[in-house]
This record gives sequence, C-alpha cells and structure tokens, in this order.
Amino acid sequence: MAHIGSFALLLALGLSSYCFLAGLASFFLRDDLGERIGESSRRAGIAAFFAVTVGALTLVTAAFSNNFAIEYVREHSNIALPLPYKFAVLWSGQEGSLLFWAWILSTYALVLRLRHRTDIRLFAHASVILAAVQTFFFLIVVFAAPPFAVASGPMVADGNGLNPLLQYPEMVAHPPMLYLGYVGFTVPFAFALGALIMRYPGEKWIHITRRWTMVTWCFLSIGVSLGAHWAYNVLGWGGYWGWDPVENASILPWFTGTAFLHSVMMQEKRGMLKIWNVWLIFSTFLLSILGTFLTRSGVVSSVHAFAQSSIGTWFVIFMAVILTVCLFFFVKNRSHLQSEHKLESLVSRESSFLFNNLLFVALCFTVLWGTLFPVLSDWIQGHKVTVGPPFFNKVAVPSTMLLLMLTALGPLLPWRSASLDAVKRNFLWPSVGALLVAVVLVIGGVRPWQDQSYFYALMTWALATLVTLTVAFEFVRGGRVIASKTGQNMLAAMVQLTRRNTRRYGGYIVHFGIALLLIGVAGAAFNQEKEQEMGNGDHMQIGTYDVVCRSYTQDDNPNYASESAILDVYQNGKQIDTLYPARLVFKASNQPNTRPYLHSTLKEDLYSVYEGQNEQTGKPILKIHVNPLVNWIWIGVIIVILGTVLAMIPNALPVRVAVAAAVEAVPVGAGD
Repeated sequence: MAHIGSFALLLALGLSSYCFLAGLASFFLRDDLGERIGESSRRAGIAAFFAVTVGALTLVTAAFSNNFAIEYVREHSNIALPLPYKFAVLWSGQEGSLLFWAWILSTYALVLRLRHRTDIRLFAHASVILAAVQTFFFLIVVFAAPPFAVASGPMVADGNGLNPLLQYPEMVAHPPMLYLGYVGFTVPFAFALGALIMRYPGEKWIHITRRWTMVTWCFLSIGVSLGAHWAYNVLGWGGYWGWDPVENASILPWFTGTAFLHSVMMQEKRGMLKIWNVWLIFSTFLLSILGTFLTRSGVVSSVHAFAQSSIGTWFVIFMAVILTVCLFFFVKNRSHLQSEHKLESLVSRESSFLFNNLLFVALCFTVLWGTLFPVLSDWIQGHKVTVGPPFFNKVAVPSTMLLLMLTALGPLLPWRSASLDAVKRNFLWPSVGALLVAVVLVIGGVRPWQDQSYFYALMTWALATLVTLTVAFEFVRGGRVIASKTGQNMLAAMVQLTRRNTRRYGGYIVHFGIALLLIGVAGAAFNQEKEQEMGNGDHMQIGTYDVVCRSYTQDDNPNYASESAILDVYQNGKQIDTLYPARLVFKASNQPNTRPYLHSTLKEDLYSVYEGQNEQTGKPILKIHVNPLVNWIWIGVIIVILGTVLAMIPNALPVRVAVAAAVEAVPVGAGD
C-alpha cells in the first residue's frame, strides 16, 4: 500500500511539473504547436488531480485498515479510534496535512482547468501559476515530508492514536474548512498575477474571480469560527479566542481577504485602487502560506501547531520566490495599473471603503507583528519575548469600533460624493436608536466609567445597533420603492429587492451578522469565573446560579477512560439543568483531555470544567465560568455565512410592471 501511495504522489509531481513547464513554453509559441502544447499542459494538470487523489485515498484506506507498517498511520491512529476520526488522520499530522493541502489545491485547479473556455488565455496563465504552486507542495510530500514512509523497527500491534484534542466532532470539519480557505486564495492570486503578467485589459479578471474569492472567504470564515467553537468546547479555559500564534495565522489572510472584497468594488465601479487590489490579493496568498509555515516550522509555540521540523526552510524559500516574482512583474507592468479616477470627496462610498481597507491592513500588521515578535526578539536578543492578549486588544478593540462605524455609514453614502445634509438626514434615526440603546444599557446597570472594558462593550453594543438599523433602513427604503410600483406587501417587496441585487443585499446581511457576532464578543467584559474543590453535596455560588455537586462517576471504553462530575444547577431556588464536565485519558497515547459541559442560553453560558483532583487533599477541583452572550457569536457566524451564500447567487431578472401606460424596470434601490 505504501508503494502505491508513493508512486501516485511521484506521478502527481511529474504531471504538475510538466503542466508548469509545458504551459510556460506554450506562451512563447504562437503557432499551432503552442496551442497543442498548452492543451497537453492543461490535461496534465487534470491528470495530476487524479494521481494525488489516489495518494490521499491510499492514506485514508491505510488508516481504516490499521496498516501500522506505515509510520504516519502508526503515529496518528489506533485500532479503537472511532471511524469518523479515521478520516481526520489524513490531516492530523505534518505529512498528511500537507498531502491534504496538495489535494485541495489540485481540486481547485481541476475546476479551473475544466472551465478554461471562459477566457482561454487568462485561464492558461492562471493554470501555469497554480501548477507552480502544486509542484512545490508535491516536492514537499515526495521528498521533505513523505506520508508513506515505512515504519522502522518491529511491527506493532497498535498505533499511538489520534491527538486527543482532535477527537471531537468539529475537528472532522474544522481543518478541511480552514484548508479550503487557505488553499482557495491561490486561485484569485493566480488570476491576479496572470492578469498582471499579460497586461490583461479592463477588470474582467476581477469579475471572473469574484465568486472564487467569495467562496474561499466563506470557507475561511467557517474554518476560523469552527476553530473558535472547538477551543471553547474542548480546551477548557472558558474562552474562544486567545490570540494564539496559530489562531492569529488563520485570521491574517481573513483580514486582507475581507479588505480585498470591499476595495475590489471600487475597481469595478470606478477603476480605482488597481495597485492596492493586486497587492492585497498577493498579500492574502502569502499570508496563507505564512500561516502554513507557522503551523509546521516550530518557530512559534502553540497548542495548534505541529512538532518542530526543518520543513520551514522550504516555505521560506518558496515565499521568497513568490514575493520576488510578484515584485518583478509589478515593477515591469506597473503602468498598466494606473487608476482611472481619483477620490473626489471624503464623504463618499469610496472613502468609506478606503478607510475600511486601511483599518483591516493596520489590524493585519499589528497581529502579524505581535505573532512574529517572539521570533524576531530571539534573533536579535537571543531570547524570546512574547506578547499577550493586552497587546493585540489595544489595537484590535478600537479598530473594531471604527470598522463598525464605517459599516454603518457606508450603505448611506453614494459613489463619488454626498452632501452632508443628506448623510445627516439618513443617519439621524439610526443614531437616535443607537443612543437610546446605550442609555437603556446604562440604566440597566452597565457602568462604562468603572472599567475600560465596560466602556468598549457599551460602545460595541451601541455601534452594533447602529449597523443593524442602517441595514434595516436600506431594506425598508428599497422595499418601499418596489412596493409602490408593484403593489406587493413590504416583506415580498424586500425579498424581490434582495433577489434583484443579491451581492449588495447579501453583503448587508453579512454586516448584520458581524454586528451580532461582536455583540457576543463584547459580552466577555462581564465574564465571571470561580474555582473550588467540591465534594459530594458541596455548593458553589456564582452569579445567579447555585451549583451543587451531586456525585462523581467513572466510565471506560476501548478508546479512553473518563471521570465526570455530576452537577445540579439551581437558579432562584429551582433546578434548571444538570452538568457533566469530564476529564478523559486516552489509552493509546495516555494523554488527558478535558470535556467542559455547558448550560447555554441566549443570555449567557454556564461553563463547567472538571480539572482533576487536588493531590494533597484528594478532593476534585471544579472551575465554573459565567460567559454572557456567547451564543450571539455563533448566531452571527451563521448569518454571515448565509449572507455570503446569498451574495454569490446570480441576480434574478427585474420584474417589469406597467406604470403610466409604459413598461419600465423596477429600480434596484437608492445608491447603486
């Protein structure tokens, strides 16, 4: 089986190398021979997908069949491992995850090559660039990190087992979603670089790659969110985002990708920011590779990272080559990227997008600097100096406030310029609503003058209200126009409005989801936690909850042994739930792992963790958290995903109605 997998990957390397070299040669041959070589390059790229698929399926089959003769399977699987987690073996270790990276990239490349007739010349350039990236990853899995290496030493009866942290249902979905995001940004990068190399006229490459970018951004958003949800439900520290280096690596391309999705509209509408957009997508791809490097090189310490290895050198060289190529063609063809218009007014949609981009890039740079600071300090001073959440929050929190403000203001601004009177008129009622929410919260007990975190929470809730009201205002305003011309009710009119311009109104729904998400994040300012030794019958009072330890229990199965606490939860003298926080010890690896248990409502989570026993007293230790509004984060994420999917759906044809004995199209809405 190892020979089959190794041969498949070697074949994939040969095919992708041919795809790259033959495709490159076809650009210099303008006759019929060039076309035939180009077509053979495309077909070799398609064949590479099938070769690497055989390799990936071989590794999965080896995991399911408990083939411990393969070193990778021995290290990351065991006989008692539940079947769903056998799939996770593919991406649980260094070698398998790189194979998975290469397979996803080949899948994206397959789709691109099958759609090559959309624009044959541009797609050919993108295919060659993708082939170059594929070749790099195939070189790694063939020579630097082969997943089919034969295990040394005597044959073993069982493997070491999957990492306990990965034995959770979400980890079957989180890495694939994250990889689909990381890897997917290679496609718009390939189109952008290809368009720059061939001095492609107009913005057609933007239109071609728009949905590619949105799909990729959607996958990355899901991946980051699933990672946060996994951290919250498995790691047992009561939080979902700790500014861990690998967490940061996943959010970096999200920042620049989000900025690109906004600023690219300026290029489509006004022919502006062409240089900016090219470098945004270049940076997004490089940050995706950097994230892969940080996870695998061992240069940063993280619960999410793989073991230290020399593979980082490969990624450093690859990133240096990519950056050199991008700089070369940028300098060579810079004149092709001149903007057609200039910013005419600070009070315009263009200016809101520009400030939005600057904030996202500032956030990206801050997080990148804080993530790499331990590495840089080690190089310069000889020892690592780490920075913690306060450093990141100092920039991230106020920047998020400003982004919320721009999210609320942007929909009210037209292109080119707007009168201040019109902005004030449109902004008045949403501002009044946000102010009323702030006043109600202060009356309800939020005291922003007592703590800076309370002030930021109050500001977030007020600004999130502002975003929600401006989004609602846009739907109502457009719906009224549709209703007045068609006679539909407002709900039907707003549905029709959304179908007429799915990209715009899907974007508004995304903004609403982000507002809800940040409402949940702001609740962290009011978190409570308490730790206590608890024997049978002991009480713990936290917030409005009385937690009573009823008893403890033990369980055993082929994969792990567990100890659990049984906690009855009372509120206002009435029992509302029973919690079962557990501590598991996985038999194959002898590694312990916590399993928190939650009582979750829209208002707050009661989060319980069984931390083990006090060695001196023999008493179990329990930690309880009260985390307000956390569920609004996950609700916001779902709405963001739904809005993104809506924005990718093609517009419906306009409904035509008779008005004053003439047939005219119903307008989409103000501001387009």
